[in-house]
Amino acid sequence: MKNKNNILKIALGAFGWLAVTLPAHAVCPVCTVAVGAGLGFSRWIGISDSVTGVWAGALLFSVSMWTVNWLDSKKISFKGLIPVVFSVYYGITLIPLYFSGVIGHPFNKIFGTDKLVFGTIVGSLVFMAAAWGYEVMKKRNGGRAWFPFQKVVMPVLITAIASVIMFFIDK
Repeated sequence: MKNKNNILKIALGAFGWLAVTLPAHAVCPVCTVAVGAGLGFSRWIGISDSVTGVWAGALLFSVSMWTVNWLDSKKISFKGLIPVVFSVYYGITLIPLYFSGVIGHPFNKIFGTDKLVFGTIVGSLVFMAAAWGYEVMKKRNGGRAWFPFQKVVMPVLITAIASVIMFFIDK
């Protein structure tokens, strides 16, 4: 039980940090669907939880930012909006997995952390970096994308590369 509490504290701390430190940038719905498809596909073919976690983290980050931007477009704002949205999405995903025993199995660890939690953290950070990278590249190009569908291609491609790297780390 103590081990499960430590895993939960690490996960909530990492996602809390993500939620508090991020400015809101739009993430397109196509990216969200593509990441969701990648997540479902990886679980379906039996890929490791660390790789699946990369896609889960990317999906959770994308949906969280998409929700923040949607709320902003509806003029719904309050202090702590971003942490609340992130906490809700990550919470409704990870807490049931924790209590059902999917997260916290003693033989399902990578670098001392549950594979799914670790992958989710990596996926969230990678997707955040890709979305930020797109914004930087767009700004350097006079507010225009460098190539068609760059906003979709960058996050999905970088998430796919991260999942391949995670696959070899976890081997």
